[in-house]
Amino acid sequence: MGRARKATIEPLAVGSGASGSGATDTSAVDEALLALLAAGLRLQSTGSLWRISGNTLPHRALLRDAGGTWNRLEQCWEFANEDPTLRLKAALEAAPITAGHNSGSAFAEPKPHYHGHRARLRERVLKAGIESLPDYELLELMLFYAIERIDTKPLAKRLLERFGTLGDIFAAEPEQLKEFEIDQRTLVLFRAMRESGRRLAERKVKDMPVLTNWQQLIDYCHAALAHEKTEQFRILFLDRKNVLIGDEVQQRGTIDHTPVYPREVVKRALALNAAAVILVHNHPSGDPKPSREDIEMTKDIQKAASALGIAIHDHLVIGRKGHASFRSLGLL
Repeated sequence: MGRARKATIEPLAVGSGASGSGATDTSAVDEALLALLAAGLRLQSTGSLWRISGNTLPHRALLRDAGGTWNRLEQCWEFANEDPTLRLKAALEAAPITAGHNSGSAFAEPKPHYHGHRARLRERVLKAGIESLPDYELLELMLFYAIERIDTKPLAKRLLERFGTLGDIFAAEPEQLKEFEIDQRTLVLFRAMRESGRRLAERKVKDMPVLTNWQQLIDYCHAALAHEKTEQFRILFLDRKNVLIGDEVQQRGTIDHTPVYPREVVKRALALNAAAVILVHNHPSGDPKPSREDIEMTKDIQKAASALGIAIHDHLVIGRKGHASFRSLGLL
């Protein structure tokens, strides 16, 4: 939520009132402001922009119909070019009164069907743990902290339907998320979740003998590469005890090709005093099956490395559908 601003109410100038013509009745504006306050709404104005904050949730349909636009970052409704005060007062007076509603406004709409759902889901997690949540509820829970005042369950389900997995959602490009009206706050959340997953997987293999922690290594490579939109060629450098001493991106390519130079691979291994390497690259198509070019490139690297006593333990191809190991396939 943005920094709080001091509320300033600017008097309407002659000829610029809600009616669009004639002198504005100051007392009518004051009366309208009191009506907004009674409904739990606060008005702030800066130049030609008016912002309505406060207890806006019960009045969201009214504010939208009056021409307002919801600003998720500032958590307020915005009206441009024309003071909405008198118009909103008239709309409040025309709205049906809901008896027994304790929202603090006699003009409030009934509570939405999802009222209290966030608290119930959080309580469920605290009591029973988070492991049992299906993907859509886990995503819904994350969205609570980026998007306020709406039911995030439909959005979570739509995102999973469109992208398939949580990893694909977190790796989606801004252009792909436009149809879901994902704002910058949510986009940053997705980026943070993806990087958190990569770092957690990295901790399980860093400074460890990777050949005896092979599944953890696969998990790490999958977290780092499975959802990349273009090909990326990485090298894992190992010491004489097969402990991971470095993980570097050597090249980035296009959607189906990455240029790799055997001389550069060997040169970097020598610089790090590595005794062995594991080659890793991804297939953005999702299918990890090695291509003929992959096989030929690996043979060239193996030839250059073996001449200098550097072992190639494996070449892993990572895809969303799984992974392929050159050693397991008999290609090394």
